[in-house]
Amino acid sequence: MTSVSRIKRVLARLHRDERGGVSLETILIIGAIALPILIWTIKFGWPKVRNYFDTGLQNLQNDTNNATNGNN
Repeated sequence: MTSVSRIKRVLARLHRDERGGVSLETILIIGAIALPILIWTIKFGWPKVRNYFDTGLQNLQNDTNNATNGNN
C-alpha cells in the first residue's frame, strides 16, 4: 500500500468522523452572540463605566482633602 493511498484513507475517515461537531457548533454560536455584546460594551458601555468611577474617585479625593484640611 502506498503512502498516498494511506493518506487518502485517513483523510476520508477523518472527514466522515462527526464526533465533537455539536461542541464546535455550540462554541461558534456562543461566539456569535458574545462578540457583538463585547464590541458594544467596549464601544458604548466602557466610557460610561469609566466616567462613573472617575467621578467617584474624584469625589473621594476631594472629601479626603477636605477632611485632612479640617473643612466640612
